[in-house]
Amino acid sequence: MKTCREMAKVWNVTERTVSALCKSGKIPGAVKKGKSWQIPDDAERPVDGRVSSGNYVKKNVPKEKKPLPIGISDYVRAQSEYYYVDKTMLIKEFLDQKPLVSLFTRPRRFGKTLNMDMIRVFFEISEEDTSKYFADKDIWKCGEEYRSHQGKYPVVFLTFKDVKFDSWEATIDKIRSLLQEEYGRHQELLNSDRIAKYEKEYFARIIEGTANEVDLTSALEKLSKMLKTHYGKAPIIIIDEYDTPIQEGYSKEFYDEIIGFMRNLFSGAFKDNKNLSYGFLTGILRIAQESIFSGLNNLVVNSVMDEEYDNYFGFTETEVHEMIKYYGVTEKENELKAWYDGYRFGNEEIYNPWSVINYLSKGCVPQAYWVNTGKNEILEDVLKIATNDIAERLFSLLQGERVIARIDQNVVYRSLSDDPTNIYSLLLVAGYLKAPRKELQADGAYLCEVSIPNREIAAVYKSEILSHLLQIGAITRTTANKIAESLYANDLNKLQTAIAEYMNKSVSFYDAGAEGFYHGLVLGLIALMDNQYKIRSNRESGDGRYDISLVPREKRYPGIIMELKWKSNLNTDALERLASDALAQIDAKRYDFEMTEEGIKNILKLGIAFSGKQVKIKTE
Repeated sequence: MKTCREMAKVWNVTERTVSALCKSGKIPGAVKKGKSWQIPDDAERPVDGRVSSGNYVKKNVPKEKKPLPIGISDYVRAQSEYYYVDKTMLIKEFLDQKPLVSLFTRPRRFGKTLNMDMIRVFFEISEEDTSKYFADKDIWKCGEEYRSHQGKYPVVFLTFKDVKFDSWEATIDKIRSLLQEEYGRHQELLNSDRIAKYEKEYFARIIEGTANEVDLTSALEKLSKMLKTHYGKAPIIIIDEYDTPIQEGYSKEFYDEIIGFMRNLFSGAFKDNKNLSYGFLTGILRIAQESIFSGLNNLVVNSVMDEEYDNYFGFTETEVHEMIKYYGVTEKENELKAWYDGYRFGNEEIYNPWSVINYLSKGCVPQAYWVNTGKNEILEDVLKIATNDIAERLFSLLQGERVIARIDQNVVYRSLSDDPTNIYSLLLVAGYLKAPRKELQADGAYLCEVSIPNREIAAVYKSEILSHLLQIGAITRTTANKIAESLYANDLNKLQTAIAEYMNKSVSFYDAGAEGFYHGLVLGLIALMDNQYKIRSNRESGDGRYDISLVPREKRYPGIIMELKWKSNLNTDALERLASDALAQIDAKRYDFEMTEEGIKNILKLGIAFSGKQVKIKTE
């Protein structure tokens, strides 16, 4: 037997490729021992790059390409009518480990609901022979040991992904209707001679929608007991996007009510429930501080930091390569990678699946598709409480740099106000950051190097920053448009006027003279001008360090150098002299050297002085 590293050398492929093939069951005889794969010595690599120990038969390529499954979370429909990326080996990995209750935390739109529906269809008892939906999938090739579980369990399935309301009353009404619908899927229990009369009466209250809040907290516990009694087999309970109503409760101020309800609901379902075969939950955050899972010592949490199940949510590089080959757009691979790759789950490099399929379906036009799928409250909260240090790190991240951050996976939304440094933990688990390097600490947290995953998420940051500036009144849409128009027309006078307006507005909303103003200015400029410019800050050029440099991405735009100076209590004349000093410093210290070396000849130099809410800009 050989390791992945040893076999990678033999086949002249990457170790990651071999590992992915093992996980997907495409190397017969490969077995996992601990965290390492063992591969038969005689496994062969055919000339087309696939790995096999048997004969390979090339399938005919269909003349009509299957459509992409945008917004499809129904497994039966997705795998039969659309291009489906086979994730059924998640079932094998689960059955190999057999955790009683599993929580998968991943960003939104990374395939959680589709995977949970896949698990439901695989395990659920049905009058229909549902094995046909898996006969051509990877899990079916794994043998009778795994096939024997197919269609053998009653299943309870709830998804909270659409429980997004402004009040607790509307939220509990929606949860009541979801439980009503799920009970409706199991109406065979009403006719069962094994179910007691009082249980049927409770069942009827749920079905009729008359159950009160206390009744609802017992709904999963009671339904699992009735299913076990009727079928003689304990059910599987699946809760998808369990934390969506909790996030809404935080932002809409009914946090305590939803936390209290969920604690009781989940306690009955998963804590010491003898009528449970297995439990699955998905969400974005692991919410532990509120003790939703208090005492649930059989809960196995799998997060973006863990290696187990790391390639089952989102698309791997191999899966994306196969997809673009199928649709005949392999020449777009680098662009697609720059925009939508970059996530790191465990040791696996992952693409955003929602964005990939939208990119392909929209004719390979790169846009921030993910941002349009939901609200970005996390970034809004970050900008509201951003300290000078956080603003400085946001600027570094937007420039493509890495910053060091402590990542606590148990962090919750309301901890932002207690400790603003928790933002990095929230941004990571929610998909706004990746951790290329991580080191586990003694307290269970990680010390990480974090960075922005890709161009799509960078665009999200910039749009949120601009939205924040517009919302708080630090800039008007008119001023933003004026800056864009003056750049497009190469009108330097209009540009100077627009920047002066921006500076005046910015000084009014930031603490003039403090670091906060400077960082707010830089972040705002990034949001406003980054399509046309690369923004640099505090970089060496010539004989010193300039404050802000805007390097044009196209030669038709002017280069811009800003030198900022501040002093308190200046009169108009003194402020003008200070602006002149700032402008003179640009020439004296040759701050334009860096741009000149890059072949930029048209350079706008701005000496900017401010004192309190007064601003003066001097230019050549």
